[in-house]
Amino acid sequence: MIRRRTLQLQLTLLYAVPFMISGALLLAIPLVGMNQTQPAPGQGGGVPHPVEPNTEVHPLLGASALGYAVMVVVSLLLGWFIAGRFLRPLRVITATARDISATNLHRRLGIADRKDEFAELAHTLDDLFERLQHSFDAQRHFVANASHELRTPLTAERALLQVALADPDADTPTLRAACEEVLALGRHQERLIAGLLTLATSEQGVEHHEPIELADVTARAVRERRPEAERLGLLLQTDLAQAPVTGDPALVESLIANLLDNALRYNTGGGEVRVTTAADDATARVVIENSGPVVPPEQIEGLFEPFRRLGRQRLHHDGHGLGLAIVRAIASAHGARVHATARAEGGLHIEVTFPGDPARQRR
Repeated sequence: MIRRRTLQLQLTLLYAVPFMISGALLLAIPLVGMNQTQPAPGQGGGVPHPVEPNTEVHPLLGASALGYAVMVVVSLLLGWFIAGRFLRPLRVITATARDISATNLHRRLGIADRKDEFAELAHTLDDLFERLQHSFDAQRHFVANASHELRTPLTAERALLQVALADPDADTPTLRAACEEVLALGRHQERLIAGLLTLATSEQGVEHHEPIELADVTARAVRERRPEAERLGLLLQTDLAQAPVTGDPALVESLIANLLDNALRYNTGGGEVRVTTAADDATARVVIENSGPVVPPEQIEGLFEPFRRLGRQRLHHDGHGLGLAIVRAIASAHGARVHATARAEGGLHIEVTFPGDPARQRR
């Protein structure tokens, strides 16, 4: 309230003061002219003599002062009124925005009958409210899915232990089998928590950048996963050229690992995975292309959301739907772009383009 009145007062003075100054100058000009010296009568061109004081100046001065005082009051009142009318849309926008932020983000200001700066402000705030709404909805969706993913193995563990303890005939092999299943569920939880921590860490951004060679990181990740690819009957091919970048080595390694895991997991028996790294003067990129089930193009964007999975067509089921969400978060933290397309014969083509190494760009 204080700020709004201050702005209205400033606009009032901005309107009224120039008008008052102009009025004062206009009133002063004739008064100054009447007091100037004039030649004495009968002495044309001679030495001027002061004119006798004009007895009409004082009444005229008093009337001018009174008129000027009235003009000052009127200009201030008109300035205050005009400023208030000018600020009325801003007051409406402020009140509505405060109500939206406090009660319902689904509402919008919706000022469509104006084509001025206030309309632009309203549209900007509407866009902001829409982004906040999507962000809060995504956060609620993420929390709900995360709690479900964490609760499911806990429930299974409790059921296994209760069944084992309630069985009066349980022997050592039975209890050992129950313990092994509990341990497997515990490992499932560990992987989920590790994925959530990686996602949270990557969304915080990168504080320290180090030189990274994408070809070396990718080769190491491929070497670690080649036995798994052979077990699944997948052909894992590489074409790794030098591709220097800067960033967080652990996060970049996690990005490539999640891309490879996703390509192996969502594949078909006898399929293939092709990994490529390359660079030019401005960018460095890693490309992972895999066979697999046909992906509808309209569903590609959703695959990068947390806990999103494409049906049940995958070679094993230990994923949590966090892999591509982690990839996008890490890429965003490094200023990289992720571009995914669906292959006509099935599977995905995912390309991550990093800004090139500054040292290489200077050469």
